[in-house]
Amino acid sequence: MNTPTANDFPALTPLVWADQDASQRAQLLRRPSAAIGSEIRASAERLIAQVRSDGDAALRALTRRFDGVELGELRVPQSQFDAAEAELDPVLKQALIEARERLLAWHEAGRAAEFEIDTAPGVRCGRVLRAIGRVGLYVPAGSAPLPSTALMLGVPAQLAGCRKVVICTPPRPDGRADPAVLFAARLCGIDSVYTLGGAQAIAAMAYGTPSVPKCDKLFGPGNAYVDAAKQCVAQDPDGAAIDLPAGPSEVLVIADAGANPEFVAADLLSQAEHGPDSQVILLSPCAQLLARVADALNRQGPALPRAAIAARALASARLIRTTDLAEAFALSNDYAPEHLILALRNPGEWLAQVQAAGSVFLGDYAPEALGDYCSGTNHVLPTGGAARAWSGVSVASFQTSISIQSVSPEGLSAIGPCAATIARAESLTAHERAVTLRLDAIGQGRT
Repeated sequence: MNTPTANDFPALTPLVWADQDASQRAQLLRRPSAAIGSEIRASAERLIAQVRSDGDAALRALTRRFDGVELGELRVPQSQFDAAEAELDPVLKQALIEARERLLAWHEAGRAAEFEIDTAPGVRCGRVLRAIGRVGLYVPAGSAPLPSTALMLGVPAQLAGCRKVVICTPPRPDGRADPAVLFAARLCGIDSVYTLGGAQAIAAMAYGTPSVPKCDKLFGPGNAYVDAAKQCVAQDPDGAAIDLPAGPSEVLVIADAGANPEFVAADLLSQAEHGPDSQVILLSPCAQLLARVADALNRQGPALPRAAIAARALASARLIRTTDLAEAFALSNDYAPEHLILALRNPGEWLAQVQAAGSVFLGDYAPEALGDYCSGTNHVLPTGGAARAWSGVSVASFQTSISIQSVSPEGLSAIGPCAATIARAESLTAHERAVTLRLDAIGQGRT
């Protein structure tokens, strides 16, 4: 494909938010994949049904259809792990090792803790944590392999202590898994890797096949089809739980007049190059900045190796002038972006205004790309507005939290009447009797 020129890039004209009516505003913030959401889901459901019906045969047929690869064994042999480690650029290996160390530090610091407290004399309540037994990790490699995602998912799974960890990642044209993905998997102690991609990989991990083990919970980002497949299996009692809705990537930048337009343009393009269904939005009260960013996009974009992909994504990009920064934050909270960059002179002072975002980047020298790779935070984040109610992946995502309570006769005497009163109010007589029978026994000295 010919490299696009500046003339091939969409001419992004800044829009004034105050000039848009309600329907126009809704359209401006609509995600690209939303327009064909029902079609994508129907396609994902068909692929899932095919895998459930035909197992490994369906996985090979779908890989042949979508990836152009004829698979032998679905699981990557250990010899490929060894070869990957030997052939990988030492500089890249070291970068992945360093990124893993920062991820370990951040996730370790944020781990949930078990606890016990006395809620009343003789009543001790607490919480214990248990690792999810079998987890499936999806590591994209559609237009580019993402070894960073193997780390983002593998590190918290390792810290949680999951008994069985499986990775599915699309094959390269030669049928092998990407060497950097294999190296990252090995860094996290994972040796069960399958060269499978797309909705069919999600189906394989959710329901199991003769080759791929069934998993209890699935993790990882992907394109709109992968995201749809995850949500389908999560709604099926026979399927698997999922981490969060994590579809096409997105970034929203809030910038003031002092922001560097070259930096802002680079941040927008870094998300646009993920895929044609990615979305990038810039909000600023400064008309001059918006114009300068539009110019920088047209200068920087055509020079990118993935310029054609970025150009398609920019068709859904938005440069919006707000009345002030307060309006920009209100708009951002309504959109609930996966990534939020605050290109402001005093970004920390505005952090309290952020109510919905997957991850926030403060200031001119915190590009979103650092979060993608090596700052230490996790890049598996909610997309599509899900950040209003979902959080990014953490160690807790790979654990269940189980409440516990122990009660002595004295404790039951103290709080049993409270329970019985509420049970009567709810007309649940058996609940009430489960308490009062014990209270009677205690009163009669039959403890």
